[in-house]
Amino acid sequence: MRRFFTLIALTTSLSMGFGQQPAQYSLFMMNKLNWNPGYAGLDHSLSITGIYRAQWDQLEGNPITQNINVHMPLYIFSSGIGINLENDELGAERRTSGSIAYNYQLPVGKKALLSLGLNAGIAQRTLDGAKLRTPEGNYTDATVIFHNDDLLPISMVSATTPTFGAGIYYYSEHFEAGLAVRHLNEPTVSLDVISLQLARAFFFNASAHFDLSQSLSLHPSLMVRSDLAQTQTDIAAIFQYNDNIFGGASFRGYNSNSIDALAFIGGFKLNDKVTVAYAYDLTLSQLNQVSNGSHELMLNYNLNKRIGTGRPPKVIYNPRTL
Repeated sequence: MRRFFTLIALTTSLSMGFGQQPAQYSLFMMNKLNWNPGYAGLDHSLSITGIYRAQWDQLEGNPITQNINVHMPLYIFSSGIGINLENDELGAERRTSGSIAYNYQLPVGKKALLSLGLNAGIAQRTLDGAKLRTPEGNYTDATVIFHNDDLLPISMVSATTPTFGAGIYYYSEHFEAGLAVRHLNEPTVSLDVISLQLARAFFFNASAHFDLSQSLSLHPSLMVRSDLAQTQTDIAAIFQYNDNIFGGASFRGYNSNSIDALAFIGGFKLNDKVTVAYAYDLTLSQLNQVSNGSHELMLNYNLNKRIGTGRPPKVIYNPRTL
């Protein structure tokens, strides 16, 4: 019975850790391919984005996440392709994934595009048994790991599974929105005796562009993430000056049970190809008693030059898109 409850507790903790599914980002509005394969190529040139996030700073075992993706349009095929890589660590757990995205882009009227995308890749889950601790375990000797439970590993165990996703994205000058699903096939990974099913995760994002003056613009955005059991929302507003310097804030949560953080966002363009952004999350949940907030840094490189052959889309608005 003791082993049964240990397994239940471990599985629950893994669900919470893995189930911070997906990894959380405050700069969600600047890294859209990570959420939706339909966005591949919609930066209208070769675009490379890298993000580093340290969540709940100073909290032992806090989530540390890295994400890098590359995408570009294929005008000759009226489509886009991309590669997305992510590593997310939380205590004894690590989630690593990689996927390839492809979409087909259709003109909608004269001033918009509708993109239909798919992605395929692998998801790896790793558990470091040496970092686990049980109430009845013996850890007095730093070189010996004894959980006193045969169900728990004492070393590193990992498993990999294929995963698939899909997305649709609408893109125009003043408004864009997308809906996507990750782990469409709901794959299962087996870590020794522990089996984890990667639940489908749904993402809806929307953003708009408003010119307030010749040099100032407003960019509100929304992100909704859900596995149909739990849902979280982010809403943000960013002001951009002279298509260069930008700053704003976002709020995560929609009721008393989901309120998580207030994020302050700022950044600028180093030149016409490189953009840097930073976000600091002020924790609003009870975790603010044991952490000093979260830090997130983004670097984007956009070639800003047409590559390949074929006819470019009628509408290209990327220079005004965050």
